[in-house]
Amino acid sequence: MDAVTVVGYPLGGDTISVTKGVVSRIEGDVIVSFDGVHVGCEGTVPFRSSEHIAFRYRISQKFTGDSVELGIIRAGEFMKVQAVLKPRVHLVPYHIEGDQPSYLIVAGLVFTPLSDPLIEEEEDSIGVSLDKTMIAKTFDQGSIFFGQVRRAADCCTIPGMNGVLANEVNIGYEDMSNEQVLKLNGTRIKNIHHLAHLVDSSKGKYLVFEFEDNILVVLQRVEALSASASILKDYGIPAERSSDILGPYVDPIEVNQST
Repeated sequence: MDAVTVVGYPLGGDTISVTKGVVSRIEGDVIVSFDGVHVGCEGTVPFRSSEHIAFRYRISQKFTGDSVELGIIRAGEFMKVQAVLKPRVHLVPYHIEGDQPSYLIVAGLVFTPLSDPLIEEEEDSIGVSLDKTMIAKTFDQGSIFFGQVRRAADCCTIPGMNGVLANEVNIGYEDMSNEQVLKLNGTRIKNIHHLAHLVDSSKGKYLVFEFEDNILVVLQRVEALSASASILKDYGIPAERSSDILGPYVDPIEVNQST
């Protein structure tokens, strides 16, 4: 077999990837053509006269929502499939599209999703350049590995604790900041809305937050939640969470599986 490129992950430009449709869900598919254009074994397509250019160039000429025909080899069989282009999913968003940042305050612990603007702000304040790629990979090595994005990435962002509003209820934790939160009471956190849901639905005696590097924050649940109102008043904060996470949490993965 000549002139093929093997992919186990979406290929695309800076903003678009082939991530919706038949091909992107099957690891090991071999793409041999893109809208009738031959794809070379080194992952290139014809460009000018005798020149070749990276395959992602063809994707960069399309728009989000466009349909493309892919010639693929799957399990040794050639077939043609249709795929729809959609925006590339980033665990660390480049921007928040003009919206107010999401946040959640639990007993003075301030949680926000990791985003490029937040990282830039922290870099300016501490004078250190942060590696966003490594930050993203530490979230869940099953989510991102050499560009491979699992289906769960469609609903996941990296939640972190940006700081602590000092109060008697969180004594001992007030100096913590910029910590990546992984679990609450043993449940892996998918995003900040999911974290809010886990807090709201918790019935146990304690709220146990697990962070990177085996750091734990353990709060008595009733006392912690009861103190939230006074903490907000002391710091002049009108609400314990942003408006975008006020409603019930719906798991996008479960919705996708049911449709």
